[in-house]
Amino acid sequence: MSVASIQPSSRDAVAARGALPQVRGYLRRHGESPAQINVEVEETREELVLPRAAVELLATILAHMAAGRGVSVVPAHAELTTQEAADLLNVSRPYLIGLLDAGEIEYRLVGTHRRIRAESLMDYKRKDDQRRREAADELSAMTQELGFD
Repeated sequence: MSVASIQPSSRDAVAARGALPQVRGYLRRHGESPAQINVEVEETREELVLPRAAVELLATILAHMAAGRGVSVVPAHAELTTQEAADLLNVSRPYLIGLLDAGEIEYRLVGTHRRIRAESLMDYKRKDDQRRREAADELSAMTQELGFD
């Protein structure tokens, strides 16, 4: 499976809250250089050199885990089932199928099954988020014009 999901326990959330400031601090102090992380496992110390983007992603994952929220990591090239895609958008499967049928999200058929590229799903999500922001901005401007602020 190409979708990796984590639902943090309360113990995981506490550990993430402890690690997050250290990771963010490291990123602030070290500009664009690759990250050198020291990992201590059962009294052995090893140094890992990671791409900065991986450490930035780690910081994002830790932030969600610290808040007790589950996290999913999906490669951009992954093909998702309709249920996986619906879960990632936090919508019902029938609603997602409506979006597919309306041409809102690209997909392909494998036999009779729909497969959605994660990249297409994220493109839809970005566009939908932008539409929501524009609608909220418009509503806010109308509220100010009418003096309801």
